[in-house]
Amino acid sequence: MATFRKRSGNWQAIVQRDGRYLSRTFDTKADAEEWAGEIERDIRRGQFLDRRASEKTTLSEALDIYADTILPGKKGEYRERRRIEAWKRDPLAKRSLASIRGADVASWRDTRAVEGAAANTIRRDLTILSHLFTVARKEWKGFEGLANPVEAIRQPSPGKARDRRLDRRPDENGKDEEARLMEACRASNNPYLAPMVTLALETAMRQGELLALRWEHADLVSRVAHLPKTKNDHTRRDRTEGRDVPLSSVAVKTLKDLPRSIDGRVFPVSLCRLNIHWRKAVATASATGLRFHDLRHEATSRLVERGLGIEEVRSITGHRTLAMLTRYTHLRAEDIARKLAARAISKEKPWSQKVHYLTRIPPIPRPRLDVDER
Repeated sequence: MATFRKRSGNWQAIVQRDGRYLSRTFDTKADAEEWAGEIERDIRRGQFLDRRASEKTTLSEALDIYADTILPGKKGEYRERRRIEAWKRDPLAKRSLASIRGADVASWRDTRAVEGAAANTIRRDLTILSHLFTVARKEWKGFEGLANPVEAIRQPSPGKARDRRLDRRPDENGKDEEARLMEACRASNNPYLAPMVTLALETAMRQGELLALRWEHADLVSRVAHLPKTKNDHTRRDRTEGRDVPLSSVAVKTLKDLPRSIDGRVFPVSLCRLNIHWRKAVATASATGLRFHDLRHEATSRLVERGLGIEEVRSITGHRTLAMLTRYTHLRAEDIARKLAARAISKEKPWSQKVHYLTRIPPIPRPRLDVDER
């Protein structure tokens, strides 16, 4: 049986059953009796889940544990740590895990949308929060009864896939966007920025893959760069890791011109420093809204435009599905129109040449017969 006692104007309910000692304070005796009745009923049915750990642990404290135990060695660790720091600055971080409900997360989602955050940004932030609750419930002692509030809300619909490509239109100086970007990158204080941009356009590698590339994996003779670990290794059906990326003549020349770093990395620069110099180069080139990842879109589209098959392109870029590859392929309408015109001409040309050839064939001369043969 539960016991109740009044302390400092509030009512404390105490439940002692099967070796468990639970207590909680309420404003009224009725609330205390209701809580005690639910606890005793769950214990009798074997459905009781101790929530004391989740009631004492704030979201901020849980995020610290998550960052220390889950993030090390994880792909995208740098960006996820930044998202965790943003979560810790939110008012929800001061609340206990047990007190966070779906309505609280939905309110946070709507507030972020009003502030102008992109749908995909909100989805990625919610992914971290959802994974934290899942890990806590499955692996942390005392959190078995923790409910995941993210599972109770609607996720923002995915935003429109980015279709940003380098602008071919020349400016007043006759330079298109790529020429201006490369000129700004070469003028950067970071000597690795221009070669890295060139490699990104030639190979469609991700920014993280380029930063992790090592000289021992770049075979300039066979013109292949091996990536031991890539983003989608854990989702591949063949369970193999990494992929091989063919290197064009421009990519090979760019790598040959680079100095060798003592640590073995092709691009010995941190992501933070790279992003600083990249943003400066983008501003100098007046490439409004251009992101480094857009270079992967540009490179993937160029591979298709060069006539490579879908499976060939997918083996180079590492996309696990055709749908994801399609999101990264943005063909220009003018290029397609030019190809259609070229095909129409190629179909007409053989026939016109054939007719022209036949009309110019001289008649076969008949042998002349002598008078005696007549």
